[in-house]
Amino acid sequence: MPIVNVKMLEGRTDEQKRDLVKKVTDAVTESTGAPAERVSVVIDEMEPAHFGIAGERMSDKT
Repeated sequence: MPIVNVKMLEGRTDEQKRDLVKKVTDAVTESTGAPAERVSVVIDEMEPAHFGIAGERMSDKT
């Protein structure tokens, strides 16, 4: 049972997340042969203040 964890900054619409789950499921099914009903996708959303790159929080980049 493949489990895929996607971490991303908050702000995507429900439609975008729905599309992401579908496309990730399709990719895992195609590449592993696992049936779609056995593929789980977990989306972890983070506030920009909780994520940084190169020593700078994303919330400070605005």
